[in-house]
Amino acid sequence: MQKQITKKNERVEEVFNLFIKHIQEFLKEAKLNHEEYTNFVHWADRLGRTGELPLFADVFLETHVLKAMYTDKPGTQPSLLGPYFIEGSPELKKEPGKPYVLTQRPDEPGEVLYFKGNVSSTDGMPLANVRVEMWQNDNSGKYSAFDSDAPRYNLRGYFYTDKNGDFEVKTIVPLPYSIPDQGPTGEFLDYMDQHPMRPAHLHLMFEADGHETLITQVFFEGDKWLETDVADGVRKELITKLEDKGGHKEASLDFVMRRE
Repeated sequence: MQKQITKKNERVEEVFNLFIKHIQEFLKEAKLNHEEYTNFVHWADRLGRTGELPLFADVFLETHVLKAMYTDKPGTQPSLLGPYFIEGSPELKKEPGKPYVLTQRPDEPGEVLYFKGNVSSTDGMPLANVRVEMWQNDNSGKYSAFDSDAPRYNLRGYFYTDKNGDFEVKTIVPLPYSIPDQGPTGEFLDYMDQHPMRPAHLHLMFEADGHETLITQVFFEGDKWLETDVADGVRKELITKLEDKGGHKEASLDFVMRRE
C-alpha cells in the first residue's frame, strides 16, 4: 500500500526546529554527563508511561506560556485549565430569583459558598448569555471523575449570564490540595525541595461570540499557599475575599473578556 503524502506543515517545522535548537543549547549549558543525560531520558520515559506528562506540563510549563501571551493585554488574566477538566458536564437550571446550584450530592459536605460575578467585554459592555463552565474539588480536596468516589459530574456544570452579564452560583468552599506526588512529578519536586500544594480555587471557563475563550481560576485571600502555589497559577487580580455570613460564605469577582 502506497504511503499517503501529506502537505508539509511549515508551522510544525518552525516550532520543532526551535525546540531542538533550545534543547541542544540547554544541554550544552547544563554540561550534563552521559549518566545524567541517561537518567533524564529514563525519568522522561516514566513521565510518559505513567500518564503524568499533562500534569507536569500544567504545573511547570502552561503558566509561563499564559504569562508570555497575556500579561500585557487588557482583560482578565487566564490561569491553568488544569488536568481535572472533563467534557460533558450538565447544564444547570435555576428558579427565578435564586442562584444556580452547582451539581452536587444531597447534603454535600463542606461550607456553603455563594459565588457572584459579572462578565463584560474590554470595551466596558456587559456580556449577556455568556456560557460559563465551572468545576472544583470537594470537601476532601478531590475532583470527581478522578480520585473521588463522587458521581462523575459532581461539583461541575455550566450556566449562562443574565442580560446584565451577572451570575450567582451556590456551591461549597473549595480546599487546598496536593497534586499527585507519588510518581515522576513528585520525584522531580523532591529533587527541587518543593511542596506539591495548590491553594484553594474555583475553575471557570467563559465562552461568548466574538470573544476569546477565557479559562481562569479564582483564589481566596488568606490561603497559606497563595505565594508558593506549585503550579504558579495565582494572579493578583484573581484573588477575592471569602466573607463569612454566619451560615454560609460569600465571594465575588468580575471578569473581562477580550474580543477576538
